[in-house]
Amino acid sequence: MVKRLFYCEMIVLCHLLLAAAVDHGNPANDLVDIINNNRTAQKLSHLNDSPGLGCMALQYVELCKDNCTSNNTVNCKPSEDDFTEVFAPNCGVELPTFDILTGHIVGCQSKYLEPLVAFSNVLVKDKKSLSLVKNKSHTEVGVGMVGGHKGHFFWCVLFSSGQTNSTFVLENHGLGIKQKKGCYSGSSIPCSGGHKISSVFLNIISMGFLFLFLLQHW
Repeated sequence: MVKRLFYCEMIVLCHLLLAAAVDHGNPANDLVDIINNNRTAQKLSHLNDSPGLGCMALQYVELCKDNCTSNNTVNCKPSEDDFTEVFAPNCGVELPTFDILTGHIVGCQSKYLEPLVAFSNVLVKDKKSLSLVKNKSHTEVGVGMVGGHKGHFFWCVLFSSGQTNSTFVLENHGLGIKQKKGCYSGSSIPCSGGHKISSVFLNIISMGFLFLFLLQHW
Protein backbone atom coordinates (compact mmCIF):
# COMPACT_ATOMS: atom_id res chain seq x y z
CA MET A 1 0.00 0.00 0.00
CA VAL A 2 2.85 2.37 0.89
CA LYS A 3 4.63 1.52 -2.38
CA ARG A 4 1.52 2.21 -4.42
CA LEU A 5 1.03 5.54 -2.68
CA PHE A 6 4.66 6.40 -3.41
CA TYR A 7 4.21 5.51 -7.10
CA CYS A 8 1.11 7.69 -7.32
CA GLU A 9 3.05 10.59 -5.80
CA MET A 10 5.80 10.11 -8.38
CA ILE A 11 3.28 10.18 -11.22
CA VAL A 12 1.79 13.43 -9.92
CA LEU A 13 5.29 14.91 -9.52
CA CYS A 14 6.23 13.99 -13.09
CA HIS A 15 3.12 15.66 -14.45
CA LEU A 16 3.77 18.79 -12.40
CA LEU A 17 7.35 18.95 -13.68
CA LEU A 18 6.11 18.44 -17.23
CA ALA A 19 3.57 21.23 -16.87
CA ALA A 20 6.28 23.57 -15.62
CA ALA A 21 8.59 22.58 -18.46
CA VAL A 22 6.10 23.39 -21.20
CA ASP A 23 4.69 26.58 -19.67
CA HIS A 24 6.17 29.13 -22.09
CA GLY A 25 4.06 31.99 -20.77
CA ASN A 26 3.29 35.13 -22.70
CA PRO A 27 6.32 37.34 -23.51
CA ALA A 28 3.98 40.05 -24.84
CA ASN A 29 2.72 40.56 -21.27
CA ASP A 30 6.33 40.72 -20.08
CA LEU A 31 7.06 43.48 -22.60
CA VAL A 32 4.12 45.53 -21.30
CA ASP A 33 5.54 45.19 -17.78
CA ILE A 34 8.96 46.35 -19.03
CA ILE A 35 7.39 49.37 -20.77
CA ASN A 36 5.48 50.31 -17.63
CA ASN A 37 8.54 49.86 -15.41
CA ASN A 38 10.46 52.24 -17.66
CA ARG A 39 7.64 54.78 -17.48
CA THR A 40 7.14 54.62 -13.73
CA ALA A 41 10.91 54.96 -13.24
CA GLN A 42 10.53 58.33 -14.98
CA LYS A 43 7.48 59.14 -12.83
CA LEU A 44 5.15 58.77 -15.81
CA SER A 45 1.67 57.22 -15.68
CA HIS A 46 1.19 53.45 -15.78
CA LEU A 47 -0.37 52.33 -19.09
CA ASN A 48 -3.41 50.08 -19.18
CA ASP A 49 -2.71 46.72 -20.84
CA SER A 50 -5.41 46.58 -23.54
CA PRO A 51 -6.15 43.14 -25.07
CA GLY A 52 -7.83 44.87 -28.03
CA LEU A 53 -4.69 46.88 -28.78
CA GLY A 54 -2.52 43.83 -28.19
CA CYS A 55 -4.53 41.74 -30.63
CA MET A 56 -4.33 44.47 -33.28
CA ALA A 57 -0.56 44.68 -32.70
CA LEU A 58 -0.42 40.94 -33.39
CA GLN A 59 -2.45 41.47 -36.59
CA TYR A 60 0.04 44.18 -37.62
CA VAL A 61 3.07 41.87 -37.39
CA GLU A 62 1.10 38.96 -38.82
CA LEU A 63 0.58 41.05 -41.96
CA CYS A 64 4.27 42.06 -42.06
CA LYS A 65 5.88 38.82 -40.89
CA ASP A 66 7.69 38.07 -44.18
CA ASN A 67 9.15 41.56 -44.55
CA CYS A 68 12.25 41.69 -42.35
CA THR A 69 15.26 43.22 -44.14
CA SER A 70 18.89 42.11 -43.87
CA ASN A 71 19.52 44.82 -41.24
CA ASN A 72 16.54 43.70 -39.12
CA THR A 73 14.10 46.40 -40.17
CA VAL A 74 10.40 45.82 -40.84
CA ASN A 75 9.84 46.84 -44.45
CA CYS A 76 6.07 47.01 -44.19
CA LYS A 77 3.69 49.90 -43.51
CA PRO A 78 0.00 49.01 -43.27
CA SER A 79 -2.41 51.80 -44.16
CA GLU A 80 -4.57 53.55 -41.56
CA ASP A 81 -7.62 51.82 -43.05
CA ASP A 82 -6.07 48.43 -42.24
CA PHE A 83 -6.55 49.13 -38.54
CA THR A 84 -10.30 49.64 -38.81
CA GLU A 85 -11.03 47.40 -41.81
CA VAL A 86 -8.69 44.46 -41.15
CA PHE A 87 -6.99 44.40 -37.74
CA ALA A 88 -9.98 45.36 -35.58
CA PRO A 89 -12.46 42.98 -37.31
CA ASN A 90 -9.91 40.13 -37.21
CA CYS A 91 -9.66 40.59 -33.45
CA GLY A 92 -13.34 41.10 -32.79
CA VAL A 93 -12.84 44.69 -31.60
CA GLU A 94 -16.15 46.52 -31.39
CA LEU A 95 -15.73 49.33 -33.94
CA PRO A 96 -17.68 51.96 -31.92
CA THR A 97 -14.98 51.57 -29.23
CA PHE A 98 -12.09 52.15 -31.65
CA ASP A 99 -10.17 55.21 -30.43
CA ILE A 100 -7.12 57.33 -31.26
CA LEU A 101 -3.78 55.56 -31.80
CA THR A 102 -0.96 57.73 -30.48
CA GLY A 103 1.97 55.75 -31.86
CA HIS A 104 3.47 52.39 -32.67
CA ILE A 105 6.85 50.65 -32.65
CA VAL A 106 7.68 47.62 -34.79
CA GLY A 107 10.81 45.52 -35.02
CA CYS A 108 12.11 42.19 -36.25
CA GLN A 109 15.02 39.89 -35.58
CA SER A 110 16.36 36.72 -37.17
CA LYS A 111 15.81 34.79 -33.93
CA TYR A 112 13.64 34.88 -30.84
CA LEU A 113 14.84 37.20 -28.08
CA GLU A 114 13.81 37.32 -24.44
CA PRO A 115 11.46 40.26 -23.66
CA LEU A 116 14.07 42.50 -21.98
CA VAL A 117 16.55 41.98 -24.84
CA ALA A 118 13.83 42.50 -27.45
CA PHE A 119 12.84 45.73 -25.72
CA SER A 120 16.34 47.22 -25.65
CA ASN A 121 17.81 45.76 -28.86
CA VAL A 122 14.80 45.67 -31.21
CA LEU A 123 11.99 47.96 -30.08
CA VAL A 124 13.70 50.77 -28.18
CA LYS A 125 17.14 51.08 -29.75
CA ASP A 126 17.21 54.85 -30.39
CA LYS A 127 16.06 58.14 -28.84
CA LYS A 128 13.04 58.41 -31.12
CA SER A 129 11.49 55.11 -30.00
CA LEU A 130 12.43 55.81 -26.36
CA SER A 131 10.68 59.18 -26.47
CA LEU A 132 7.60 57.45 -27.89
CA VAL A 133 7.55 55.04 -24.94
CA LYS A 134 7.72 58.05 -22.59
CA ASN A 135 5.01 60.05 -24.37
CA LYS A 136 2.70 61.55 -21.73
CA SER A 137 -0.39 61.36 -23.97
CA HIS A 138 -0.47 57.55 -23.85
CA THR A 139 -3.01 55.87 -21.60
CA GLU A 140 -3.09 52.34 -23.08
CA VAL A 141 -0.63 49.92 -24.63
CA GLY A 142 -0.79 46.59 -26.45
CA VAL A 143 1.99 44.27 -27.64
CA GLY A 144 1.90 41.58 -30.33
CA MET A 145 4.56 39.04 -31.30
CA VAL A 146 4.76 36.36 -33.99
CA GLY A 147 7.32 34.17 -35.75
CA GLY A 148 7.50 34.32 -39.58
CA HIS A 149 7.88 31.54 -42.14
CA LYS A 150 11.47 32.58 -42.85
CA GLY A 151 12.52 32.20 -39.24
CA HIS A 152 12.30 35.86 -38.25
CA PHE A 153 10.42 37.10 -35.19
CA PHE A 154 8.34 40.27 -35.24
CA TRP A 155 7.24 42.56 -32.42
CA CYS A 156 4.75 45.43 -32.44
CA VAL A 157 3.74 47.89 -29.72
CA LEU A 158 0.61 50.02 -30.14
CA PHE A 159 -0.19 53.04 -27.96
CA SER A 160 -3.48 54.86 -27.52
CA SER A 161 -4.87 57.83 -25.63
CA GLY A 162 -8.25 56.14 -25.26
CA GLN A 163 -10.22 55.92 -22.05
CA THR A 164 -9.11 52.94 -19.99
CA ASN A 165 -11.37 49.84 -20.15
CA SER A 166 -13.87 51.44 -22.53
CA THR A 167 -11.86 51.55 -25.78
CA PHE A 168 -10.84 48.73 -28.15
CA VAL A 169 -13.32 46.44 -26.43
CA LEU A 170 -13.31 42.83 -27.61
CA GLU A 171 -16.59 41.15 -28.55
CA ASN A 172 -17.94 38.00 -26.91
CA HIS A 173 -17.45 39.30 -23.36
CA GLY A 174 -13.84 40.24 -23.98
CA LEU A 175 -12.80 37.03 -25.71
CA GLY A 176 -12.77 38.41 -29.26
CA ILE A 177 -11.71 35.95 -31.94
CA LYS A 178 -9.67 32.89 -31.03
CA GLN A 179 -5.92 33.41 -31.37
CA LYS A 180 -4.29 31.13 -33.94
CA LYS A 181 -0.66 32.30 -34.14
CA GLY A 182 1.78 34.23 -32.01
CA CYS A 183 0.68 35.98 -28.84
CA TYR A 184 -0.56 39.33 -27.63
CA SER A 185 -0.64 41.17 -24.33
CA GLY A 186 -3.69 41.19 -22.12
CA SER A 187 -4.28 37.53 -22.94
CA SER A 188 -3.61 34.52 -20.73
CA ILE A 189 -3.02 32.31 -23.78
CA PRO A 190 0.68 31.33 -24.19
CA CYS A 191 2.45 31.91 -27.49
CA SER A 192 1.51 29.34 -30.13
CA GLY A 193 3.72 27.74 -32.75
CA GLY A 194 6.13 24.88 -32.12
CA HIS A 195 5.06 24.30 -28.55
CA LYS A 196 2.74 21.41 -29.31
CA ILE A 197 5.63 19.40 -30.74
CA SER A 198 7.88 20.12 -27.77
CA SER A 199 5.06 19.27 -25.35
CA VAL A 200 4.48 15.87 -26.94
CA PHE A 201 8.22 15.19 -27.03
CA LEU A 202 8.65 16.06 -23.36
CA ASN A 203 5.59 13.99 -22.50
CA ILE A 204 7.09 10.91 -24.20
CA ILE A 205 10.40 11.40 -22.36
CA SER A 206 8.65 11.95 -19.04
CA MET A 207 6.50 8.83 -19.36
CA GLY A 208 9.53 6.83 -20.51
CA PHE A 209 11.50 7.74 -17.40
CA LEU A 210 8.48 7.03 -15.24
CA PHE A 211 8.06 3.58 -16.82
CA LEU A 212 11.73 2.72 -16.20
CA PHE A 213 11.48 3.93 -12.62
CA LEU A 214 8.42 1.80 -11.91
CA LEU A 215 10.00 -1.21 -13.62
CA GLN A 216 13.10 -1.01 -11.42
CA HIS A 217 11.16 -0.49 -8.17
CA TRP A 218 8.23 -2.84 -8.68
